Amino acid sequence: MSRFLQIKKPWFKKIVKAIWILFFAFVVGMPLYVYLVIENPFDLFGPLPSLREIENPENDLSSEVISADGASLGRYFTYNRSQVTFEQLPPLLVKTLLISEDHRFYEHAGMDFWSYLRVLKGFVTLNSQGGGSTLTQQTAKNLFRTRGKELQGKLSSLGTPVELLISKTKEWIIAVKLEKTFTKEEIIALYLNTVPFNNNAYGIKIATETYFNKQPKALTIPEAALLVGMLQGTSRFNPIDYPERAKKKRNDVLYKLAQHNYISEQKYDSLSTLPLLLNFSVPTHNSGIATYFRTILQNDLQAWCKEHNYSLVESGLKIYTTIDSRMQRLAEEAMAEHMRKLQHDFDKAWGQRNPWVNAQGTEMRDFLERKVKRLQLYKNLVKHYGKDDDSVRIELNRKKHMRVFTWRGDRDTLLSTMDSLRYYNRFLQTGMVSMNPKTGEIKAWVGGINHTYFKFDHVRQAKRQPGSTFKAFVYGKAIEDGYSPCDMFQDISPSIKVNGTIYRVPNSNGTYGTGTKYTMRQALARSLNTITMQLMEREKPENIAAFAERLGITSKLDPVYSLGLGTSDVSLLEMAGAYSSFVNLGIYIKPYYITRIEDKYGNVIQNFTIEKKQATDERTAYKMIHMLRGGVEEEGGSSRVLSSAVVDNNQVGGKTGTTDNASDGWYIGITHNLVTGVWVGGDERSIHFPSWSFGSGGKSALPVFDKFMTKVYRHSELGFPKGEFTQPATGLGASLICPEETEETSSEFDRIE
Repeated sequence: MSRFLQIKKPWFKKIVKAIWILFFAFVVGMPLYVYLVIENPFDLFGPLPSLREIENPENDLSSEVISADGASLGRYFTYNRSQVTFEQLPPLLVKTLLISEDHRFYEHAGMDFWSYLRVLKGFVTLNSQGGGSTLTQQTAKNLFRTRGKELQGKLSSLGTPVELLISKTKEWIIAVKLEKTFTKEEIIALYLNTVPFNNNAYGIKIATETYFNKQPKALTIPEAALLVGMLQGTSRFNPIDYPERAKKKRNDVLYKLAQHNYISEQKYDSLSTLPLLLNFSVPTHNSGIATYFRTILQNDLQAWCKEHNYSLVESGLKIYTTIDSRMQRLAEEAMAEHMRKLQHDFDKAWGQRNPWVNAQGTEMRDFLERKVKRLQLYKNLVKHYGKDDDSVRIELNRKKHMRVFTWRGDRDTLLSTMDSLRYYNRFLQTGMVSMNPKTGEIKAWVGGINHTYFKFDHVRQAKRQPGSTFKAFVYGKAIEDGYSPCDMFQDISPSIKVNGTIYRVPNSNGTYGTGTKYTMRQALARSLNTITMQLMEREKPENIAAFAERLGITSKLDPVYSLGLGTSDVSLLEMAGAYSSFVNLGIYIKPYYITRIEDKYGNVIQNFTIEKKQATDERTAYKMIHMLRGGVEEEGGSSRVLSSAVVDNNQVGGKTGTTDNASDGWYIGITHNLVTGVWVGGDERSIHFPSWSFGSGGKSALPVFDKFMTKVYRHSELGFPKGEFTQPATGLGASLICPEETEETSSEFDRIE
């Protein structure tokens, strides 16, 4: 027996020695290793996030634009991410997540040693049953980017196994700290706010919006199972690219729910047969409503963020605006309905001819050549080919695949660069803005026909000649100086001497007046140039310019006699704001669209206050309201074509405007609670309507106002009912009912500006 023990003794000693070595390696070596990772001597392991960073984790959060009625208008982002609290998560989603990813979540403190044994068993038996990372460890990985280069140390250069071991160790350490810092519920919310879901959807909130067009609270069990299944491989189980694979993974998750008795087997059988039922939409800066407004807003916010040390695409700001999402949709609908038809008529009228013509109506042959030379593509080609003009021309005329805008939907086609320029410059553009004159709040903003293809904004960014809409300021100044809407003027063009030259301005029909007498109200309603110029001669251009500036025009106005006919460029937003001064009884309120900005925690960073001033007296303002109503009420008025749905049982005023050769069509419409401006024309001034028959403001712009107001009045819940204009508290000072004042003779040309 002793001989047997002596034979086995060396072998037994080796076993005991190995056990002791392993014991000391684990008991001493493991803590030492963890200590070294934490201390990071000589930057061998790379840094760990500080306690402050762990207690206050930061995500790059998109900033959200919110409408006055509480709807999301869109986001600004690099990574499209938005946070939710645990209370905003449906219990079925939380349960699905825990059963699928970490069913012992409430039993461990960040590290689940049973799962490590399961992983080890799977490795030995070659039958993997999933990873060993807990939900908390995955949160650590997502939140602090533990696999990123910024946390790597010198030892990472030894290769992937070492790098992975160190990263895993850091995740264990951070997970334990997270468990000490946050509640289990907070960790679940942190996790779901950090995970990516492909298609630029970061976090559960954006994922549910992207794949199902709903909020997390509204998720069904199959939808929750699909999203949770994606977490095991967002690209591999992407339901857009791999629907069958995603459906199988969803059903695997549903099966786990049945195994854990969260759903019955019968429920599993029925749910697993359902199709994916996606409502997929990737949000971009060109998608959704109010795209032009959001672009203008973005420019303003970037300047604000720079001043206040925030990032628009990372700080998770909430920007509350005055835009009403419901009214915005109605405005975009009204614009599209009219512009679709107007473009058809425009194309039909021009036929094969090009609409870019000079003052004599002759096509500008060099129009496209001048346009193409502004393109960066042209400059790059010239730089590449030098003086070889033929090669440049060949490239510019080389056809290629492209997607183009049409009013019937986007279309794939073959076009060259020159073809594309010719195609897009034939499109009419538009701008529309509607605001509450009593508060200055902008309720709807339509900057163009399609933001994807036409980026330029025609509400604030563009400035064009306003035509006869500017006449309101000529008449307004005269009223302020004591004239009455009932004062009579003869329809005769005055001879005005300027720098030794005599000028006479005809009416829109080409005549220099009929000699007929009209009241000022009738003259403005008919938009008679002759009587406008008589008032310009009496009031003087510099006084008219000063009056317009008081009412809210901020663009530089050239104080010449033609100013009264609208020859100085202004923006549509300026005109709407200035007309609002009339409706608001002489008080100008600067149009605004931001009410407040909050940080990601809901703290108000800034409230925005209105800017207002007394622009003219209330009697002058109300008399101008009465004058503008003449366009609707006077025989021959340019607004007489407004539909009964808008004018019946309502007080409405407005003014049309058209510039030379029908380049620009304008309409500014007023009611007691809304002022709405519309502009229609080409992107270039040389793009004209072929005739005034449908190029005048009454034909090109007024219908958008008419359609919009008709839609608004159908929706009483918007809070903009029909009604009467507010009268001055001090009274009118004189009757606005004129005696038998007119010698008018109604004729067709009187209806055309």
